[in-house]
Amino acid sequence: MSEIGRNIESLRGEIPAGVRIVAVSKFHPVERLMEAYDAGQRIFGENRAQELVTKVGQMPRDTEWHFIGKLQKNKVRSIVPHVSLIHSIDSESLLRLVAAEALTAGRVVDVLLQVHVAQEETKSGFDARELLELAHSGRIENVPGVRICGLMAMASFVDDERQISAEFARVRGIYEQLRAGCFAGHDEFCELSMGMSGDWRLAVEQGSTMVRIGTSIFGRREY
Repeated sequence: MSEIGRNIESLRGEIPAGVRIVAVSKFHPVERLMEAYDAGQRIFGENRAQELVTKVGQMPRDTEWHFIGKLQKNKVRSIVPHVSLIHSIDSESLLRLVAAEALTAGRVVDVLLQVHVAQEETKSGFDARELLELAHSGRIENVPGVRICGLMAMASFVDDERQISAEFARVRGIYEQLRAGCFAGHDEFCELSMGMSGDWRLAVEQGSTMVRIGTSIFGRREY
């Protein structure tokens, strides 16, 4: 088994059943993705539209592609035919654009709403109050062309585990409010995408159902 395969096997031994691993494959060549695929990994996360589209044609057809980065509006059309899940919907206008492109493509795209709880201003997402107000308005409860399946968030890039855990707990709290509110009865609203190589354990403790792991699988990125 390759080193990448051993890394995946090790992660599977630690990550609880029911929590899915998204292998963050951005900047890594297809040969390395295939090592992960051969070890049973099927979900891959990309954050550049063109790179995702290129890799789609080079990987097996049962590969599941997630878009995890900031999505530029002029790139939506190119990825909509290929993605299983978009993690990074950070505005109502982007949500509606994805929905329109999905309808044009004759499909429904699963999406997550990105919440901004980190200290870094460079990270994107809905402000918590903004998202709750939007949800309560009823404008995003049923949008043809998309299925809102939950929330995504990134914690602050700090060493303070208490702060990281508190940020993940805040996202879980928002998720629970939405699940009990405007998304009550929507069984598809069941995902929390939180946690990366350095903090996934804290994220899982706070209810993450999906962890985005890059370095711990592939090692340092190849630029």
